[in-house]
Amino acid sequence: MDTPADRFEIIILIGRPASGKSEVIDYLKKTPVPDRLRRFHIGAFEEIDDFPMLWTWFEEDAILEKIMNRPRVHSDPDGYFLHQYQWDLLIERISLEYGKRLRDAGYAGTTTTLIEFSRGSEHGGYASAFRHLSDEILDKAGILYIDVPYEESLRKNRRRFNPNRPDSILEHGLPDKKLERLYKDVDWESFKGTDPGFIRISGRRIPYAVFDNMPEKTDKPDILGAHLEDVLNRLWALRREVRP
Repeated sequence: MDTPADRFEIIILIGRPASGKSEVIDYLKKTPVPDRLRRFHIGAFEEIDDFPMLWTWFEEDAILEKIMNRPRVHSDPDGYFLHQYQWDLLIERISLEYGKRLRDAGYAGTTTTLIEFSRGSEHGGYASAFRHLSDEILDKAGILYIDVPYEESLRKNRRRFNPNRPDSILEHGLPDKKLERLYKDVDWESFKGTDPGFIRISGRRIPYAVFDNMPEKTDKPDILGAHLEDVLNRLWALRREVRP
């Protein structure tokens, strides 16, 4: 059995929508556990993604408006949140969900948790989001950022969108106008600062590594795997500096 000395405890997987986060997770799922542990320092893993959480809000608003003839409570008719603090509420829910998983005996000692979300500057950016992650998460986390420019996010968002499965992790998408408003500008560069390996968050040095997805690698499994292995091994070395 693997131990925390062999694997990541928490990886926070972030990047623009359609940057390749879901494809990375899908690739890891399809990699046999022994190979996954050896190559990526990830054995058994579970995901916490805020997309299903926010999609539930949209579904509830549709039910309230169209079926129950009641006011929407989460979003306006165009699908924008009524309050900016809802973006941070989603992060608090991620922290809550992780805390609930820790109640299961042995979870922390056997499982890598992949936490996935995107944030744009328009709704507070990563600077705001990371302030709402719990100490339990930050104490164990490494950050993997999938880097693509806005134009690539737009291209891939259009490509993956399936109107018949808007709730799907791999096939959901945003209208062009909404993607531009919410995610054209991101604060990743200012958030990470000038240190090439660590970000200062709430008094902690959190290790990070960047998966450069230009040109696109997440659509080519062999290239994806090799690059992910290199990036995660760099992140692993940094993580070992702060949490042997």
